[in-house]
Amino acid sequence: MAESIAERITNIRSNLPKSVRLIAVTKQVSVDTIRAAYQAGIRDFGENRVQEAETKQAQLQNLPDITWHLIGHLQSNKAIKALKQFQWIHSVDSLKLAKRLNTIAEELSCSPNICLQVKILPDDNKSGWTIPDLMSDLTELNQFQNLNIQGLMAIPPQGLEDLQTLSVFETTQKLAQEINQKKLSNIKMQELSMGMSGDYNLAISAGATMIRLGRTLFGERRIK
Repeated sequence: MAESIAERITNIRSNLPKSVRLIAVTKQVSVDTIRAAYQAGIRDFGENRVQEAETKQAQLQNLPDITWHLIGHLQSNKAIKALKQFQWIHSVDSLKLAKRLNTIAEELSCSPNICLQVKILPDDNKSGWTIPDLMSDLTELNQFQNLNIQGLMAIPPQGLEDLQTLSVFETTQKLAQEINQKKLSNIKMQELSMGMSGDYNLAISAGATMIRLGRTLFGERRIK
C-alpha cells in the first residue's frame, strides 16, 4: 500500500536534524494536498511562481500560521506581489532585483527575509550571482536597510555525480562563512537554502538549514 502524505512527512521529519527547516514545495500541488501537509505538521510552503501561489493563498487564508517561501525565479515586474505574498524570498539573484525589492519593501513598510541565489558552477538554466560578482556586490547589498539578508540559496546543475553535488553545497557553505567574516551590519549568513528531493541528504551533510522537498513529499501528483 502506498504511503500517505502524512506518513511520508512523518518519516522524513523524524530523520531530519532539528537545525533543518523542511519547506514543502507545492508547485502544481492542489490546495487539498497542501491542507493534508498542513494537518501533518508542515508550516513552511514553497512556491515557484507568484501567480500560482496567489490563487492557493486566497483559498488557504484560514491557515494563518503558514510561512510562504518564494523559491523560483522572480521577475522584477512581480516584485510588489511577491513582497505582499511571501515572508521569504530565496531566489534573489541579482543586485538589480535586490535594489528593487529594497525600494518596494520601504514603500510597503515590510522587511522580507532574503536569500541570495548563487551559481557555484556555470549553468545556463539557472540565475544567480557568480562568487566573484557576489563578493564585489556585498558592500552595496549591505546598504539595503529594508531587506533581512539571511543567507544563500544554491541549486546544483542537473546531471552531476554525488561528489560534484556535494562539492557545490560545501562551496556554498564556505562562501557563507567567508561573507560572515566580513562582519557586515545588514548581511547575516545564518541560512543555507539548499537540497531538493534528489540531493537533500548531501545538502544536510554540507550544512543546509533549509531543504526544499516536493516530489519526496507529494509524489508525482500534479494539477494542470
